Amino acid sequence: HFVESGGGLVQPGGSLRLSCATSGFSLDYYAIGWFRQAPGKEREGVSCISSSDDNTYYSDSVKGRFTLTRDKAKNTVTLQMNSLKAEDTAVYYCTGSPTTGRPLFLCQSPSLYGMDNWGKGTLVTVSS
Repeated sequence: HFVESGGGLVQPGGSLRLSCATSGFSLDYYAIGWFRQAPGKEREGVSCISSSDDNTYYSDSVKGRFTLTRDKAKNTVTLQMNSLKAEDTAVYYCTGSPTTGRPLFLCQSPSLYGMDNWGKGTLVTVSS
């Protein structure tokens, strides 16, 4: 199970920290990804981390602004989002699977790697 939290309304340039609480499995064996879906757009991969090491992928649109971290002891994955822009407005989801796929491919084609267990997501709105 994946339960997202931490969304809200923030002004452009502000920061938010999203959390993904996981249960029923160990993060030692799961690749995890953060995805988002803006109104009228398809879901896109934001950041993904491999199961076996700390190799992490970031989409070009968030690189340098977002940071994914994984706390295996707490079974939690966070997404620190800084310098937020209006175009970051979306519902954010986390998901994962026991796959050894490369983070880039996990974010590009999550369903091919079994990353299709979607939670309710958390809404991030960036607006002045």
